[in-house]
Amino acid sequence: MRAIWTGSIAFGLVNVPVKLYSATENHDVRMHQVHAKDGGRIRNQHRCEKCGKTVEYDDIEKAYDDGEHRVVLTDEDFEALPAEDNDDIDVLQFVPSDEIDPIMLEKSYFLEPTSKTPKAYLLLRQTLEDTERTAIVKLTLRSRTRLAVLRVCGKVLMIQTLRWADELRDVDFKGVNSKAKISDKELEMSKKLVESYSEDFTPEEFSDDYQVELRKLIDAKIESGESFDVEKTFAEDAAEEDSGGDVIDLMEALRKSVDSSRSSKKGSSGKKPSAKASTKKTSSKKSEPKKSSVAKKRTG
Repeated sequence: MRAIWTGSIAFGLVNVPVKLYSATENHDVRMHQVHAKDGGRIRNQHRCEKCGKTVEYDDIEKAYDDGEHRVVLTDEDFEALPAEDNDDIDVLQFVPSDEIDPIMLEKSYFLEPTSKTPKAYLLLRQTLEDTERTAIVKLTLRSRTRLAVLRVCGKVLMIQTLRWADELRDVDFKGVNSKAKISDKELEMSKKLVESYSEDFTPEEFSDDYQVELRKLIDAKIESGESFDVEKTFAEDAAEEDSGGDVIDLMEALRKSVDSSRSSKKGSSGKKPSAKASTKKTSSKKSEPKKSSVAKKRTG
């Protein structure tokens, strides 16, 4: 794992040297585009609409166009902007952790202490834990000034970049202002349904079924070559989910859902079943041929 940024956390007279690492990675199967007729690789080219010539990357500049005015910005223009070479993560304030709305969170990064004596790092971590606070910080990342939160994640400190306030959209959906009457029985039954599915969240229980099936499809095509048969590799399932527009009584639907959850628990061998695992198992069985079909469409 390679550090993408080196600097220090700075607040007051305290300075904590750190390195920044991406906390996540993409597990999607990588693919590229090819010509359906002969399999040739498709290459993207930057072509000037004015002269028609192919333009090399080094000869490309950025421009702003609002419909009336057009301004070209060069590398020198961007270099003149402030905060270009700031190597500090500046702490602006400490706020209660529950005040951070998840909708504002973007990318996550781990912070590694780089000092020979990481006492300041450990002290900051412990202080944030004990006070249940999150630091609001500002840093320069890839030549852009970013707002972020600095928080504890297990034994390490983590940075999560934030969207700016004006990037959040205002919405006023008609349905959320409805005055539809919710009865006490409906609410009680709905709560029972939630309770029947309640358990601790364990991310390891879940997998990306689409990527698993896509990998299976690719391996099958590699092994079979020209003799590959989709129907033999992915058995067609005639049973389709009923997507009819029948109007179902809400109370009856809730009651059936609760009964179904309870019966599945009683049917287990003394062990509390995982509602998530049960749901995933059923889903996997029914949707397997659908996923292979989608995979075929996208790879083609």
